[in-house]
Amino acid sequence: MKKRLLMLLLLPLMAAACFAQESRQDISVSGTGLIPPFIAGNAVQLHANVGYGVLISYRYLLTPRSGLELNYQYAQQVQHYTNPTNNVLIHDRFQEVSGAYVYSFNYRNFNPFLEGGIGGFIYSPIDDNKTQLQNLSQSTNIGALYGGGIAYEISPSFDIRAEYRGLVMKTPSFGLSNYRTNRYYNIYEPTIGVAYHF
Repeated sequence: MKKRLLMLLLLPLMAAACFAQESRQDISVSGTGLIPPFIAGNAVQLHANVGYGVLISYRYLLTPRSGLELNYQYAQQVQHYTNPTNNVLIHDRFQEVSGAYVYSFNYRNFNPFLEGGIGGFIYSPIDDNKTQLQNLSQSTNIGALYGGGIAYEISPSFDIRAEYRGLVMKTPSFGLSNYRTNRYYNIYEPTIGVAYHF
């Protein structure tokens, strides 16, 4: 009887210890570089400078190899539009809110991974001396993200992540029909950061 009672009391402690050894969640902070390609369509040409920003991600592992990830990103860029009658610059803030499925491979301290998902992408014009037009509106797009990278475990709680991400979405027009390309583009995005497991 005493042994059964002791086992009954120790069972929750053993379960808690096992759960604590297996980190199922992590949060990461990364520096990003948004590299949009040149795009042309509808008699409009669009190219933008490289936008540097911050990506914050939360990942929950469903199994040791697969998980779900939520992302928020903030960056700033200058969009350069050219059409037959005009040539303008628009300074904007770019935001991403996305979710993805992540599949990881485990090789000792190296953990390569692949991801794919969907997201909302928001371009908000900034009214400053870099923006050459007024009365612009926010451009909101639904698009896809994909990527792959590697996480190197430096301790049981921390790893360093380097990743290539691709963002596929419609080009922003800021509510101006004469600057609409009617095209989708693929933004290249290298990232590097640190993740904390808990």
